[in-house]
Amino acid sequence: MSRRWLLAALALLMVTGCSALGVGDGARHADLRFMVPNAPGGGYDTTARICAQVLEQEGLTDRIEIFNVEGASGVVGLARTVNERGNADLMMMMGLGVVGAVYANDSTADLDEVTPIARLLSEPEVVLVPRRSRFHTLTDLLRAWRAHPDRITVGGGSSPGGPDFLAPHLIATAVGIDPAAVDYNRYDGGGPLLAALLGGEVDFAVSGVGESAEQVRTGQVRVLAVTSKERIPDFDAPTLQEQGVDLEFVNWRGLVAPPGISDQERRSLTRLVVAMHDSPAWQRAARAYGWDDTFLTGRRFATFLHQESDRVASVMSELGVRP
Repeated sequence: MSRRWLLAALALLMVTGCSALGVGDGARHADLRFMVPNAPGGGYDTTARICAQVLEQEGLTDRIEIFNVEGASGVVGLARTVNERGNADLMMMMGLGVVGAVYANDSTADLDEVTPIARLLSEPEVVLVPRRSRFHTLTDLLRAWRAHPDRITVGGGSSPGGPDFLAPHLIATAVGIDPAAVDYNRYDGGGPLLAALLGGEVDFAVSGVGESAEQVRTGQVRVLAVTSKERIPDFDAPTLQEQGVDLEFVNWRGLVAPPGISDQERRSLTRLVVAMHDSPAWQRAARAYGWDDTFLTGRRFATFLHQESDRVASVMSELGVRP
């Protein structure tokens, strides 16, 4: 497999979709719980809380319970979701990180078992350093990294196969660093990752835009690069490509329900999420967090999940990472 194919495959291109489902009275869901399959403060957690806020503001739900189930970068939460068979009052927030974790942990819980509801968004990753880091530019970081790969540590909030793992390995590959030499430290979500970065446990971190937005705005961390094709509003940082790194990479997030719910229950949950997505409040939140609208529901989202599983397995095999 050529490096060009590998980089293209790992760009994880999104196909924007929409739903023809109406919203109407059937969209409202009084009793609803959101499971976040990692620690508070990460991208899944932030997205779930924004979803809950919008649903409540729009009168589409009563108060939503959000709870975190940590472990194995999402696999424990996935197993819990699978075991909640028939429970149409529960949805789990997930994304590329869970897809990768299923592969990396050789999980018995499989994404084919859940009920896909909707892909909500995609977002690029950002390369972060603490405010007082010796690396003032991406060029500074890459120079030191190339010279001594064993002395530069990178942190991420996902297990092998997840976005925070894939992005630095792809960057290393693109700039001529052996990906096997990448010293990657995994943390269970964006919250612990940012604490590690600020505490000096790692030299730099790779994380989602939404997970680091507040720390960037307050000046606690600096962004050396964004992995998107174009710059992100409110993030004063150039893209990788502007700085000579031939790579574009995006992450995504979505909602799944337990297996065994009825078609009517699945349609009801989908109508609910469509109504949320179409609201001005959600559109404002998406712009504020730098999220790209790649909304997808139904069979198209199910097909996308299957394709992502195959893609991650192929890429991880190419990188020499096996479950």
